[in-house]
Amino acid sequence: MKRTHGDGEVDGKPPAPEASTQPLPLTAAAARAAVAALLHQFGFSPDRRVVTDALMITSELVTNAIRHGGGLSAFGADIHGGALRVLVADHNPVYPVARTATAPGLRIGGYGWPLVQSLADLVTVTPHGSGKQITADLALL
Repeated sequence: MKRTHGDGEVDGKPPAPEASTQPLPLTAAAARAAVAALLHQFGFSPDRRVVTDALMITSELVTNAIRHGGGLSAFGADIHGGALRVLVADHNPVYPVARTATAPGLRIGGYGWPLVQSLADLVTVTPHGSGKQITADLALL
């Protein structure tokens, strides 16, 4: 599992462009619906584990962009070469980090970023303008 941070290059290849043909979703639910429709269009049944993983990745990235990133500045989802790519950009240049517990016991929140990293095959974080772009790739086959 390869992960990159910084300029987003993996094996000398730049990250995907920010362009998107999807309208900017206003909520995580709308983003999940767009990804679910895309997967359905490509014949993926909603009961498949990979669909659940894709929707979790989408939900976490969009929720974090809205909650911590000053809102979405770009969103895209595409299937190419047997993989789903979800792109989320926001207005905050601070890179995501896993939150650590500050007190003994259960913590509330802070699980989203580690979840995205564990489910996706590749996660890149790339600075752009005054924000950042996160791209998550998930093998579908």
